[in-house]
Parts: sequence; C-alpha cells; structure tokens
Amino acid sequence: MNFLAHILLARHSDDAMLGALLGDFCRPGQERDFSVETQREILIHRKVDAFTDSHPLVREAKTQFREHTRRFAGIALDVFYDHVLAANWARYSDQALDTFTRDFYRVLLARRSSLPDSAATVAQYMTSQDWLGSYIDFEGARLAVRRISRRLSKNGERLAEAADDLETHYARFATGFHAFFPELQDFAARTREHMSTQPTS
Repeated sequence: MNFLAHILLARHSDDAMLGALLGDFCRPGQERDFSVETQREILIHRKVDAFTDSHPLVREAKTQFREHTRRFAGIALDVFYDHVLAANWARYSDQALDTFTRDFYRVLLARRSSLPDSAATVAQYMTSQDWLGSYIDFEGARLAVRRISRRLSKNGERLAEAADDLETHYARFATGFHAFFPELQDFAARTREHMSTQPTS
C-alpha cells in the first residue's frame, strides 16, 4: 500500500495517521521517538505491507507485468491502489477526499519539525503539491510512479514503464483491489486491536 491507503487505515487519530505515514521513513527502533500510538501505527504499517505483498490477488497481479518491469510491480501497484482508492473514495470513507487530505496535511505540517529528515522533505512536497489528492486521476498516479523512479539508483526507467502495465490491465487490477482492500481493512483493525491489548515496552 502507498501513502493514502495507509493513512486511511489509521484515520481514527492524528497520532495514528502520522505513524501510518512514518512506517516508510523510520528505521527499526526509530519509532521509539514518537508517542505510543504513533509507534503502534508504524508497526502496523509494516504488517500491512507484509499482508499486501503476500496476498494472492496482489501476487497474481504482479505476474501480469512484462518481464522487464515485473521487478518493480510491487511499487507500481502500491501507487495504483492509491489511485483506485482515491477514484472510488466514497466507497471507503464517509468524509470527502479533499477534507480528509486537508486535515492530514494540517497534522503533517504541525508535526514536521519532529519528523525524520526524509519524512520532513516529503511532507513539504506532499502538502504543497497535494500528492494524496492527485491520485484521483490516473495521470496523477503515473506522475507518482515517475517521481519514485527518479529516486532509484538504477533501472528507474523500468519502473516508469511499469505505469504502462498498470494502464493495460487497469480493469483487472482495479477489480482485484476492490476484492482485496476490505480484507486489508479487517486485517489492520484486528492487528490494531490485538496490539492495543499488549503491554508497551
């Protein structure tokens, strides 16, 4: 899952949503710099990623990529799933997408000074360029894939080309997302409930 899905799964509090984002930026152990709830969501973020990567529908989707782009299928699908989520937002949230993203950006900017440097840099661009809202259009997702590809040390062009595979199999991948995401929502909720009953270290 990419940013938008992680944040939606943790929408119950500001600290939780922050942790959902920071799962991509905190090294193991670094989560101890944050509140207990933020720490928990960082750990849940990692479990959500593992659940996603191992899900049969996601694994099947990866096989549809061309051989030279398949290595980057997971990254491309993460972004694509955020696009499908944004494009079908009312199916998964009672709050308007622009209201949801605006509220999260407010939290992100208010906490920016406490973020790891890499997350603080992303926060600046995410809020000023409305990354989360831009996912609603497929071209916004394609731009996000291209943006990630430029950060890779090698073969970034292959990730950029993976966006063409997303477009080719759009309907199939979108159908898979709608079948898979409710399972992910249940998994995240059960994981959070279990972790909230465990003593903190």
